[in-house]
Amino acid sequence: MLLTIDIGNTETTTGLFDGDVLRAHWRLTTTVARTADEVRVLMSQLVAAEGISAASVTGVALCSVVPTITQTVVNACDLAFRVTPVVIDSRSRLPITLDVDEPSTVGADRVVNTLAASQIYKRDCIIVDMGTATTYDCVSANGSFFGGIIQPGVQTSALMLFSRTAMLPSTALTTPTRAIGTNTADCIRAGVVFGAADSIDGLIGRIKAEWPHPDTPYVVATGGLADTFRSFCTGFNEVDPYLTLQGLRLAFAILSND
Repeated sequence: MLLTIDIGNTETTTGLFDGDVLRAHWRLTTTVARTADEVRVLMSQLVAAEGISAASVTGVALCSVVPTITQTVVNACDLAFRVTPVVIDSRSRLPITLDVDEPSTVGADRVVNTLAASQIYKRDCIIVDMGTATTYDCVSANGSFFGGIIQPGVQTSALMLFSRTAMLPSTALTTPTRAIGTNTADCIRAGVVFGAADSIDGLIGRIKAEWPHPDTPYVVATGGLADTFRSFCTGFNEVDPYLTLQGLRLAFAILSND
């Protein structure tokens, strides 16, 4: 089985593949303070809770946007499963092209998303990845990443609002029922959720207006908040919360056969 690990700024998403089937998946808080031993115990317990032995994990594929903990997780996987993870980044020999000004600065998650979109959908795509930041990856059918957008994530924007305003309380971002709030909490929810949804749809529209190819791009939403915004964003063609994990699976297969 293949363990896939996507280390994000706020959350680390992990998945266990049996062939091309995602057997189990977990979302963990990304914590810089954890030691390799602590991560080893956590990973081992997650796998064991699914009734799977550590010996069944024969490969690990990892991408990270938090360099300070990448090696810690690599060491933890060495200890827990006796396999050395394959770390995917902009230097990896994959059948994609980073057709941007500074290819070496493209985030590892965007590299993996580019691979996943080109291999799975085989068409021009806009990938909207909703995490700490909301990123928009522009990918051609032949696997060329040619740019995109990075904006503050939904929860990041909400936290900034709460931290910079003395009179607004921190509010759980549950689904608003209407745009016009009649109390402070509902006003905040409507502003954050509907504001983010309209912003996402607007940026998708701007990207489509500048799309350099004749075919209309297919819009795939992924990341921790993709399911939540499925009903609010009209611009999504598909929601695939684990697209990045699928990209890691594909990257591992390609690099293992290289």
